[in-house]
Amino acid sequence: MERLSEAYDAALEMEKAGESEKAATLYRTCLEIDPADTCGASVRLAAMGLGDAPDKAPDAYVATLFDQHAEVFDDILTGDLGYAVPMQLAGIFGQEPDLHFARMLDLGCGTGLSGMTLGPFCEHATGVDISENMVDMADERAVYDALFVNEAVHFLEEWEKARSTDDGADYAPFDLVVATDVLPYVGALEPLFAGVAANTGPGACFAFSSETLPGDAFAGKSWRVTPNQRFAHSADYLKACLERFGFARISAFDPITVRSEQGEPIPGWLVIAWKD
Repeated sequence: MERLSEAYDAALEMEKAGESEKAATLYRTCLEIDPADTCGASVRLAAMGLGDAPDKAPDAYVATLFDQHAEVFDDILTGDLGYAVPMQLAGIFGQEPDLHFARMLDLGCGTGLSGMTLGPFCEHATGVDISENMVDMADERAVYDALFVNEAVHFLEEWEKARSTDDGADYAPFDLVVATDVLPYVGALEPLFAGVAANTGPGACFAFSSETLPGDAFAGKSWRVTPNQRFAHSADYLKACLERFGFARISAFDPITVRSEQGEPIPGWLVIAWKD
């Protein structure tokens, strides 16, 4: 791993110095050393326009990134970056005094911010995160009835399969699925939305945030890797995916500032949709 670290540090230095081609060569070396892409070289290449965009951020990269920041995550996200999506979502839900859900699934639960803010609307809450350290922090908050370390799509696939087993009653569908900080690490949304659809019943709610870009920046594509090494989605793509997977009744599609990056606001959408 020392060779990987050296190549990655050198790539970052070249990128910061404006030596894009040299940086790209070094990022490709990182991928040769570590095909699992723990350092996210493929995403950086795509952000530089010098590599094909992966369909999502590599699992090893996301897990490592959040494992490293778990203990200071809340301070960074809600303080330095101004992230408030769970609180914004709770504010919308709170406008409906009779709104209530039996079973919530919090995808990418992190340290449990959505569990804290949305828990009052739910009888039972399940949290899932790819980072074990994040799940440990969420467990300390004691706001979930069940917690799992897993990648979101894998979890949804496994949950659907488990319902066909003898213990299937333990794997009931959810009537609220939230993904307040998942889509910025996913490009192609079809597997995620299909998994949500497979694990929800009629009338279920799917609530999420997504980063976006000015229309011309998509250059005709449905999603792009941003200069900040995350994924942005067009409004048309989000709406098409919702309709395709049965969440055509949209009660909120609000422009928001998802977070700040180096003092600049990152635009996005806060979406609440309901299953047919």
